[in-house]
Amino acid sequence: MSELEKKGALAQKAAMVLMTAGTELKNRALSEIAKSMSERKEEILAANRLDIEEAVKNGMSSSMLDRLTLTDDRIGGIAAGIAEVIALPDPVGEVLERTVRPNGLEIEKRSVPLGVIGIIYESRPNVTVDAAVLCLKAGNAVILRGGKEAFNSNFKLVNIMRDALEKAGLPRDCVAIVEDTSRQSATELMQLSDYLDVLIPRGGAGLIRSVVENSRVPVIETGVGVCHVYIDDAADLEKGAEIIFNAKCSRPSVCNAAETLLVAESVAENFLPMAKARLDTKNVEIRGCEKTARILGSSVIPATEQDYRTEFGDYILAVKVVSGLDEAIDFVNEYGTKHSEAIVTENISAAESFLDRVDAAAVYANASTRFTDGGEFGLGAEIGISTQKLHARGPMGLRQLTSCKYVVRGNGQIR
Repeated sequence: MSELEKKGALAQKAAMVLMTAGTELKNRALSEIAKSMSERKEEILAANRLDIEEAVKNGMSSSMLDRLTLTDDRIGGIAAGIAEVIALPDPVGEVLERTVRPNGLEIEKRSVPLGVIGIIYESRPNVTVDAAVLCLKAGNAVILRGGKEAFNSNFKLVNIMRDALEKAGLPRDCVAIVEDTSRQSATELMQLSDYLDVLIPRGGAGLIRSVVENSRVPVIETGVGVCHVYIDDAADLEKGAEIIFNAKCSRPSVCNAAETLLVAESVAENFLPMAKARLDTKNVEIRGCEKTARILGSSVIPATEQDYRTEFGDYILAVKVVSGLDEAIDFVNEYGTKHSEAIVTENISAAESFLDRVDAAAVYANASTRFTDGGEFGLGAEIGISTQKLHARGPMGLRQLTSCKYVVRGNGQIR
C-alpha cells in the first residue's frame, strides 16, 4: 500500500466518525482551529516566508506572489472566515423531502456528507484552510494536495489544524496533506477511487484540464475565469469605468477578475479614454481590436484570437468594440468560461436580456464580477467556483459539499 493509499484509508476511517459527529462537536473543532491560527500566527508567517523567498528566487510574477503571500491581516481574515462557517447552519441531517406512500412507507430524503474529498490546488495557502473548514463542517474528511510553491505554508497550516482537531476530540486524519508535490502524486490522487468520493481541482486551466481528463474519481470542475464586462450603449459611463477598474484591478490574480472588456460602438469614443485613465493608474496593459487602437492610440497592443480566450491573472486586459448587445452576448457565450459575466446599462430590458441569455454560473447587471465569492454570497468561505452544471454551480459552500440518501421506514411492507 502506497503512502497515499494509507492516507486514503485513514481518511475513510476519520470520515465515518465525522459523519455522525454532530454540529456542536464540529463547531468546537472549527473554533479550536480558528484559535490556533491566531495563537500560532508567527509559525505560519515563518513558513510562508520560506515559500516567498524560494518563489522570488524562481522569478514568480508579482500577481502570483500576491496569491502566495500571507500577512497578519490575511491570517486574521482566515480566522474570521472560520467564524462565519461556524455561524452557518449545518446542512448534514437536514430533511429535504418527506413523503408517505399509499402502502404506508415513509420515505425521507436526507442530506449527508459526500465522504472523503480530495482537493488539488495551486499556490494559495488560504485555500488550505478554507477548503478544510468547509469540508469539516459538512462532515467530510479531506486530503489536500497543494502546489510546491506553497508547501511550507500548507504543511504548517495542515498540522496546526490536525492538532486542533485532536484537541477538540475528532480524528487528526479528518484533514491530511500530500507531502509529495511531484506530478506523480497528483496523478496518483486522481486514481484514488477506492478512497476518494470526489475530487475538486482549484487552479489554472492546465491543472483543471488535467484533472478532468485523467481522474478516475468523480470531479467537480471549478472555474477558469475568462470573465467579461460589457459596457452597453445605455450605460452610465462613470459607473462602467469604476466597475471595470474594480473587476480588473482589485485583485487581478483571482478567477473572478475581468479579463475582457466589451464596449458598444456607440459609446466607445467616450468610454474607452475614460476607462483607460483609470486603468493606467495600475499600468494595465491593453490588448485591443482595431477600433480600440484607433481610439486609444499606439499604446494598445493588437489583440489576437488567443488573447480573448486567455485568463491572464495579471494587469492585462483584452478589449473589443462590439456593435451592441446581441454581439456582446454572442461573444461572451463563445469566449467565456461560464464563470462570471457582467453588463453595465441603465436599460432594464437590455440588462434582463443579458442576464437571461448569457450562459454562466453568475451573471451581473451593474456590478463587478469580483462578487462571485462564497463569502460575498453569504455562504461563508468557499471551496471553489463550479462552472459545470451537475451537482453544483457557482460558489460552492457547505450545501454543495453534501449528497443525500433516502431513509425509508415501514411496518412489514413487501413487494
